[in-house]
Amino acid sequence: MNYQTDVCIIGSGPGGALLAYLLAKQNISTILIERSDKLGKEFRGEHLNEDGEMILKKHHIFEEIESLGLLRMSRVEYWKDGHIFKTIEPENGHAGIHVPQQHLLQSINNQASIQPSYKLMLGTKVTELIKSAHGHYIGIKAIQKDGKDITIQSKLIIGADGRHSAVRKLAHIKNEIKHHGYDLLWAKIPTPKKWEPTIRFTVVNNQQMALFTQTGGFIQIGWNIKEGSYTSLKKQSIQPFLDQLILAFPQLKESIEQNLHSWKDFILLSVYSSHCNTWVKDGLAIIGDAAHTMTPTGAYGMNAAIMDAEVLSQILPKLISQGSLEAGQLKEFENARRKIVKDLQEQQIVAEASFLENFSAPLKLEGERLPLFQYTNKKLPPY
Repeated sequence: MNYQTDVCIIGSGPGGALLAYLLAKQNISTILIERSDKLGKEFRGEHLNEDGEMILKKHHIFEEIESLGLLRMSRVEYWKDGHIFKTIEPENGHAGIHVPQQHLLQSINNQASIQPSYKLMLGTKVTELIKSAHGHYIGIKAIQKDGKDITIQSKLIIGADGRHSAVRKLAHIKNEIKHHGYDLLWAKIPTPKKWEPTIRFTVVNNQQMALFTQTGGFIQIGWNIKEGSYTSLKKQSIQPFLDQLILAFPQLKESIEQNLHSWKDFILLSVYSSHCNTWVKDGLAIIGDAAHTMTPTGAYGMNAAIMDAEVLSQILPKLISQGSLEAGQLKEFENARRKIVKDLQEQQIVAEASFLENFSAPLKLEGERLPLFQYTNKKLPPY
């Protein structure tokens, strides 16, 4: 089966879904394809900062997300020896917002589905990029869940398919990876009674740990471990670690004992950042983690993808109307975003290296502006 469209976007995460909606709203025909057969699969980087919040409010998406459920963090706390060591009160009323990806994507898709120029194709996996005789990308080949092969001819291909981007690989875009010396273990447990919506940090075994309150009455635990150590770690008893976790946050004793029993209750994330030698080729662009994978530090990933979508949605209508979708013209998008992303990645490195300094002197900060969990001395927390 063959389709034709102005723009074909691969990957319906926050960046891809938002871009599809913003283009369709401008009467640019857009097909959004997603490998999974449903929207909103489990996702761990779900915190929204002021930049992401502003964009979603600008396009009248935030209100619907709020109706489905989100949670504003009242403050940031640093804990030491089972007690609060330092607190930070943001001036804008919250220190980040937990937004379940399912709520975010559902809200975007609800708005996009109204647009006649929008089409969503779930359970569809890209298998090949199609080039013209002049080497210009002009479409994709894909296979659907039922085994049907399809071809989508498009003026522009957008790869918004994450850190393991198939589009990036098929387009032979070089991706340079930087390891940061740690991996991350995630777990989710129910909140105890009277647990306020906060972000809490501590140190366990000289490693960073963070607790994020989530909607639905849960806490997400993020525990840094030495890079590559999980294979040997999971051969050991988990109990010593759980004991240290309870010692760090005594209020969680009952919830930890009832919900964490083995290493299988944790999910491993290999941590690295990356950058590409280019984000664009003739008839093709990549955004979000496909172009610039971030570490969990500062929760930049989702917000950076949203900002990519916002910027590209403003540039593309003019380029499409002019028929100017060569790499040289698409560089306008890359040039607008590359330095900003590079600076954020450098800030992440500084924050990771200086995290322990946050426990050197107790203080309480009020009225601090936190554009993205940006704390004392403009340093970021680890997640």
